[in-house]
Amino acid sequence: MKTAIFRPSRGPIKRFFLILSCLGLGFLTACANVIPPCNAKTSPPSSEFRNTKWELVRWNLAPNAKGEVRSRQIPQGDNSNPIQIIFDANGERVSGSTGCNRFTARITEDARGFTLDQIAATKMACSPQRMELENDFLYELNDYRSIVRNGDQLLMIGADREVLSFIQKNNSAK
Repeated sequence: MKTAIFRPSRGPIKRFFLILSCLGLGFLTACANVIPPCNAKTSPPSSEFRNTKWELVRWNLAPNAKGEVRSRQIPQGDNSNPIQIIFDANGERVSGSTGCNRFTARITEDARGFTLDQIAATKMACSPQRMELENDFLYELNDYRSIVRNGDQLLMIGADREVLSFIQKNNSAK
């Protein structure tokens, strides 16, 4: 008489781990808003942004030692001015507001899609906390490593793994 060896099917186990992985990825995406959807464009050319206006709505800091993603508070600026980026109609420059000061930068195309350089800003007096936020924001604009667009959402991912998340707004300043 032969003894039958019971071998459990691995199909259900694989499906379980696949579902668990997808739920984990979904949880990270929902909580951190860092991982772009599959249909998002990575490193789009600057021509896709001509004559558009974007408002910073979320700032994810780099993950801490436990891997937790924390958000930086983004207060409205002086006189309720939000942090904004406006791409010009020619695709050559961006300008915007840090909430206190105005800035401008040149757009240069490269392998990452485009970079911003020659960033210049006005130097009006702001609160110390606002100046710190402004300096950090201008640093991130100068030092981002990748850009992702998903419709009306724009993610700028910095070399330090901080993520600036913008939403497209109506551009009334043409």
